[in-house]
Amino acid sequence: MSFRRNGLSLAAVVAAGAVSGSAMASTINQNTSWTIDRSTSTTKYRIVAYGDSIYAGYNGGLTSVARRAAPVVQGEYLAKEWNTDMEVIRRTKSGAKADDIYNNKIVSERSYMQAANTRVVMFEMCGNDYLQARSAFSDQTGTCNYSGLEAALAACTTYTERAMQAINQYATTAKVKIVSNIYYPGFDADNVQTGCKDAGTGATINKQVKFLPLLVRSNWRTCNLAEKYGFKCADSFAEMMAADYDSNGDGKVDSDALRYVSGETEDAYVARVTGALRGTLRDANTHFVNASTSYDYIQSDNTHPTYFGTTIGVNIFSGSGSGTGAPQFTDGQVVNGKNPEWNKTGHERMGWEGTRFNPSAP
Repeated sequence: MSFRRNGLSLAAVVAAGAVSGSAMASTINQNTSWTIDRSTSTTKYRIVAYGDSIYAGYNGGLTSVARRAAPVVQGEYLAKEWNTDMEVIRRTKSGAKADDIYNNKIVSERSYMQAANTRVVMFEMCGNDYLQARSAFSDQTGTCNYSGLEAALAACTTYTERAMQAINQYATTAKVKIVSNIYYPGFDADNVQTGCKDAGTGATINKQVKFLPLLVRSNWRTCNLAEKYGFKCADSFAEMMAADYDSNGDGKVDSDALRYVSGETEDAYVARVTGALRGTLRDANTHFVNASTSYDYIQSDNTHPTYFGTTIGVNIFSGSGSGTGAPQFTDGQVVNGKNPEWNKTGHERMGWEGTRFNPSAP
């Protein structure tokens, strides 16, 4: 059986924030503040999340975003853990590349993480770098030119490191800092040949075969930089791209086996994911939670994560929205650190992944 949640059409006015879709030049600020208000608390701490349309909770339009995007999901778990209110600030720009997020969000809007009650700072970037590079590459004819793809990898590496350095400088009250790596939406759709031909072989190449190692290499660098700068790495690739059971009989749950391993070299990680574990990778449109049940983790735009629940209204001119509400799930509904929806939508899964790093106390 298979389920799809909130699969909305992508509006043709903004670039997507992950590795899929058509590259567009437009960017749009989608900044929100949502306070999780527990009736048992008058103390409030803050999560600040910087990023593109993924953390924005982009849902196909300009006037609303998903309320329960990954940062809010993580915030709700944390509110329960600490028995406090949590203010989740999302400073995001849909369609933005890594340099834009670094310069115009993380640095220019650093005051949000400098607040004395900030306890968690998280970010994700690079999706649009790869999206635009992939789109340009897909349009090529004649001899294939891979320089744009390599330039996207270099830019992602550079600005991910700069983002960590800046957050370390500014977020002085944060108890934990988290970076999310990148999943691969459009995985099945990329299993086609290019219109250009490789200079060495004279033959077309499979897009998925070309793009996957690049993305995996990027993810290793993100998690490796996280270790260098004292960040935690939320492995969205592992959580989104493999099943939650052992499909290949290697004794490991597929999604666990796919994780970044501390101390593993970049080449070894790429070889493991694109070689030994290649057969366990699955398009996130059909994320199997067991051998017979799957859920759709990607909206119908084949790019953005699905989400549970309602939306937050965003002003079309200012790009801002806010609200306050009680936790979506009661404490009694959270069993063994998981709410009833934890593995049914993309954003719930990404948010749950971040809870692995939640401090036990504020």
